[in-house]
Amino acid sequence: MPSNDARILAQAAVPTAVVGALCVVVGAVVAGGKGAIGAVVATAVVCLFMGSGLYVLQRIAKSLPQLFQGMGLMLYTAQLLLLVVFVAVFKDTNLFNPRVFAIVLVVTTLAWIVAQTRAHMKAKILYVEPDASSTGDKPGKTGHSR
Repeated sequence: MPSNDARILAQAAVPTAVVGALCVVVGAVVAGGKGAIGAVVATAVVCLFMGSGLYVLQRIAKSLPQLFQGMGLMLYTAQLLLLVVFVAVFKDTNLFNPRVFAIVLVVTTLAWIVAQTRAHMKAKILYVEPDASSTGDKPGKTGHSR
């Protein structure tokens, strides 16, 4: 993974983990141990889904840049659908508090999106890769006539 991609992943994952840790404390206070477990599971699910989605999207951007926007929309739609399915499957569970799980899922997803957006805005990523052979002796590039 190139350094920009790893940096963006870290800049999105770390704030999400911090928000998740705060949610674990709040979940433990509000709903006890099951609330804390629900918050941990929700944070892990968001980091896993969103992190793998970012990784896949960066791979697509490198190999098939013409499909980047369409694949991004499809990927985020698929992620949201998978999260809905995950919530539906575990809505009646006794393993953790489903209400805390659902709330933390939304909160950490929003934290990821905000952090990833901020990371992309702060990154200095070139839109066009400069070509080393295009600089130099071409007429009109230097401003001098020969």
